[in-house]
Amino acid sequence: MVVLEFESYEKTIPEILDKIKAYEILEKQENILIKPNIVNMSPFPITTSPEICGEIIKYIRKHSSAAIIIGDGCGEPDYTTLDAFNHLGYKEISDKYDVKLVDLNNVPLKKYTNPNCTVHKEMYLPRLIETHFIISVPVLKAHSLAQITGSMKNMMGLLPPKHYKGRYGIWNKAIFHNRIHESIVDLNKYVSPHLTILDATVGMAEYHLGGAKCSPPVNKIVVGFDAKEVDRKAAELLGFDWRDIKHLR
Repeated sequence: MVVLEFESYEKTIPEILDKIKAYEILEKQENILIKPNIVNMSPFPITTSPEICGEIIKYIRKHSSAAIIIGDGCGEPDYTTLDAFNHLGYKEISDKYDVKLVDLNNVPLKKYTNPNCTVHKEMYLPRLIETHFIISVPVLKAHSLAQITGSMKNMMGLLPPKHYKGRYGIWNKAIFHNRIHESIVDLNKYVSPHLTILDATVGMAEYHLGGAKCSPPVNKIVVGFDAKEVDRKAAELLGFDWRDIKHLR
């Protein structure tokens, strides 16, 4: 894992990816999924900035001939992920770099099983997890239920709403918020990102959908191949002890 002071996405993203030698892994890939956090239509720092995704695409293209997509599955019930992408400026990134935007709520699925899971001994997930190198690009945020939302929880965007809406709220993936810490751990037993690029340039100090921003701004980028290690650092940057956060213990 590497942590760098943020100067600009254009300068810091290639610098930190070089430090972790990401190019050695990326050059071997055929298909790459960039997975931002598009929880709703709120702009950065509630959702991932399209600008950081643009710089990640530039870096990948420099070192790899892999096919790249940007994909997420929005939790809002009243609009689609593509609506959110368009509202947040991802259409411009898609057009500029010729990268397809994918609504992960509407892709072919496969049922997986794992008897070692605590809550979800079976799980429906997109088939593309078997073919794509996954780059998780979360933003630094506290969370009302999970205490923090980082790279591990960002994998919730892969969950199909028709299987996980449930009765725990109006959100498309609401059932997953029951026993949330155990559910996050289970999910990452099925699929965990291969690389995490955490945007900790600002930080949401209180709540994942609003509240106060970190003051002063955290002004960091964190990159690592181990999502849990990155999330433990995220907890520290928010002023938490990761040992007190069940899914990070």
